[in-house]
Amino acid sequence: MIRLPVLVRTTGGLLPLGAAAAVLASVGFVRWQAAGHLHPEAAAPTAPVALVLGAQVYPSGVPSSFLAARLDLARRLLEAGRVQVLLLSGDGAAPEYDEPAAMRRHLLAAGVPDDRMVLDPFGLDTYDSCVRAARVYGVEELLVVTQSYHLPRAVATARALGLAAEGVGDVAVRRLRPAYVRGLLRDQVACVKTVVDLATRRQPVLGPADPAVREALRH
Repeated sequence: MIRLPVLVRTTGGLLPLGAAAAVLASVGFVRWQAAGHLHPEAAAPTAPVALVLGAQVYPSGVPSSFLAARLDLARRLLEAGRVQVLLLSGDGAAPEYDEPAAMRRHLLAAGVPDDRMVLDPFGLDTYDSCVRAARVYGVEELLVVTQSYHLPRAVATARALGLAAEGVGDVAVRRLRPAYVRGLLRDQVACVKTVVDLATRRQPVLGPADPAVREALRH
């Protein structure tokens, strides 16, 4: 008979190993799914739409350094003719916190025409943003714009959902080393949730189809 203290010690040792194995397997899947579809800005392919993923907005309504870097990269891709429309997807479900609205203000101040932007206020995480791009906005082909450490997971998610997705990653925030490293480590762990979401086909907030992207592409 296995004594309880021995069983507890054994189980306690196995749990971290199991968690580490889950992270490694999930990261491996993400890297495999995204391989060949990640590009530097200078070699960005063309696509009708850039899916710009949201991130922290300060209480003042100003985008964080990480979000501002994503937006500036998206603006440059638009100005270079790599994309035609920016789909700004983030958490805007609460009136006191609205990532897409802050993203729009930042881009308007940088000279991006309002008719080149579509706001998705229910992109509550990477998976939700990708599902909604396809099922709500009818996007089939896109460039994902986010930080370089987040890019494999975002592109893998989009491609696993059937989107013809390529990715361009921001590298400017690497200079913010402590925050960058924290983000990198968190993103590796988040790969587990991504795999679970994809395996279960979790349903995000959807709602009716929105023609805003198609209409913007026609103009």
